[in-house]
Amino acid sequence: MKLINNLKEEFKVLYSSNKDIVKALPILLAVREYKLEIYDKETKNSDFFDFSGNEGNPEKYFEFIEKSGLSVLFQNEGIKNLVDYVMGVEVGLDSNGRKNRGGTLMEEIVKSFIHNFCVSNGFEFQSHANANAIKKKWGINVNVVKSSRSFDFVIFNPKSNKIKLLETNFYNGDGSKLKSVCGEFRSLFTELKAQNIDFIWVTDGLGWRKAEKPLEEAYNHNEYIFNLSMLENDVLNELVW
Repeated sequence: MKLINNLKEEFKVLYSSNKDIVKALPILLAVREYKLEIYDKETKNSDFFDFSGNEGNPEKYFEFIEKSGLSVLFQNEGIKNLVDYVMGVEVGLDSNGRKNRGGTLMEEIVKSFIHNFCVSNGFEFQSHANANAIKKKWGINVNVVKSSRSFDFVIFNPKSNKIKLLETNFYNGDGSKLKSVCGEFRSLFTELKAQNIDFIWVTDGLGWRKAEKPLEEAYNHNEYIFNLSMLENDVLNELVW
């Protein structure tokens, strides 16, 4: 496959000849869902894309190709055999070792908010810290049932000498995982509250539309469950630190 100099024009030609080609775009990102959300870390805005064939707008689909990084994949990486590439993606999708790409991106987005928040307020934070790391860095004891648990983020206020623990995830599709994580984080909130430690859960994604009941139950139980829109609206500044 030769290097494509004008990817946009080539895509429009392909789209005009067969609109169903857009259904293959999610699989190139190791995703099987037909409805995806792309979050822009710079603008803090989300765009939603429908690959079921109902969008009918090649400009919108090409916007997805650019924002998702597929344009780099095609142009700079120089994929030589698209069939082999897709087969490799399918193997990755079925592998138990496949990483949650959406969750990883979600962590990066939340980290950008936390970084700016801590810089503005003179706070400290650390990513992927377990109880031992927290004790070593700030001298604060955290007792949890899973002693090896590593929290996605820890925010420390040096003035009050208190921490808040954060977990974050993103679900683009539905499944039993959503219900189980609600139960897990309800228990974790209770466990940490007994130690006078605040637990914050930041989650987002279209998957929650099919798991509203367990999320509602968790929301009514936990004090702090936020989404990206709430972070964008400075919800962290509204908390007592």
